[in-house]
Formats: sequence, structure tokens, C-alpha cells
Amino acid sequence: MMEVRVQELGKRYGGVWVLENINLQFSPGEIVAILGPNGVGKTTLLRCLAGLVAPNRGQIFYDGIPFRRDDLTIRKRFFFVPDFPILFWDQTILRNLSIILRLYEVSQRPGIVDRVADLLHRFDLLQLIKMPVGRLSRGQIYKTALTALLAVDPEVWLLDEPFASGMDPIGIRVFREEAKEAARRGRVIVYSTQILEIAAQLSDRVCLLYNGEVQAFAPIEELKPVENVPEDQLAKILVELREQKP
Repeated sequence: MMEVRVQELGKRYGGVWVLENINLQFSPGEIVAILGPNGVGKTTLLRCLAGLVAPNRGQIFYDGIPFRRDDLTIRKRFFFVPDFPILFWDQTILRNLSIILRLYEVSQRPGIVDRVADLLHRFDLLQLIKMPVGRLSRGQIYKTALTALLAVDPEVWLLDEPFASGMDPIGIRVFREEAKEAARRGRVIVYSTQILEIAAQLSDRVCLLYNGEVQAFAPIEELKPVENVPEDQLAKILVELREQKP
């Protein structure tokens, strides 16, 4: 089981620090929401964790090992789904899944065919498997990427705005069910969102970003002191942060 640690991470675009002094630790079996309004660095943090961009300072550790972006052994242990997934647009759903499973070296795993078929059925994609991905809706594209992630079954999930991906209620329900089950098996699930209610209901901990800094990183119970109204409490925290910051 994988543990992920972020130490003094900083990322700058031009003269602006998008992330500063980020210190976080994600443990096996944990679902963490990266929460905050637009432009606070949520996507940049995920892209650093996924190795798509290099931080200007600091370090990321996977299982205590400093992460190098060219380390394919580590990269095969996590899976990143951006807000608009990167797939082969002229290839069918089935072809895309086949390519990804081979890249992750799981195409021969026992039971993989049945697992993929079950996921396609639950995501309501079976009737579309021979359609080029470029002809799908945004929500269907995201469900295709989630099918690949769930079939690969990585130790670490990294997802950018899965609940703002255009998925229908069926896709959202399947994702929530699978995330909870994966956490029970020791997987690490890290996702970004602006939807306060979902963060409160699904996550074990919330990482609250504002102005590129971690303002809070705590179990969800500590961020919703009034029971049954978690979204209101999280909203108040965001409002207070906005008032405190110049």
C-alpha cells in the first residue's frame, strides 16, 4: 500500500507562485478532497503529483522514495484523470481501454475482461464501445477514463474535478461506490472539487487551499462542527479565508 508525502512544494508560473510551501501526507485507505475556489492551485497540485509539471522547489515522495518524473515504476502505481481526460480521440472506447491496460501491464490480469465489461455496463457505456472517443459527450469521455482507472486499480487515484466532469448521476454513483470500496482496500484517493457538500460526504480529510497555500488539512469532522449542515460550515470557512486574505 502506497503512502504519498509532499514536502515544501512550490510551483511558480512566471513571477507568480501558484503553490507555496505545501506540506501534505496521504495515507493508505484515505479519501482526500482538495477543496477551494477557482485559481487556488488545486489542479497544479494534482499535476505536480502526477508528474505532468515539475515543481520549482520541494519534493514529492511515493513510499518514501523521491519522485522523479521519468520513474515509470512509480508512475504505474498511480493514475491521473484530468478534468478533461487525455485519450486517443480517433480510437474507440474499447481500443483506448486496451491501450491503457497494456501500458499499465494489467491486460493479462486474471478477471480483467470481466471487470472491464462490468464497469462498462455500470457506466452505461457498453453500447458505445465501438464509437470513437472524439464523438462522445464530455461525461461519457470522463466515464471512459474512470473505467480505465478502475480496471487498472492503481494504488493512488488522482482526479481533477470528477464531480464537475459532466457525468450523469449513474456515473457519479458508480464513482462514489468504487472510491469507498477502493479506500477499504487501502487505496489512496485524492480529488479536487468546489462542491462543498460532496467533499463533506465523501472525504476522510479535506485539504483547503487558498492563495496557493494550505489553510487547513484535517478530518472532515473538524471542518463541519454543526451536524447535518456540512456544506454551510465549509462555505463559512471559505468566506472567512477570503475576508482574511488581501
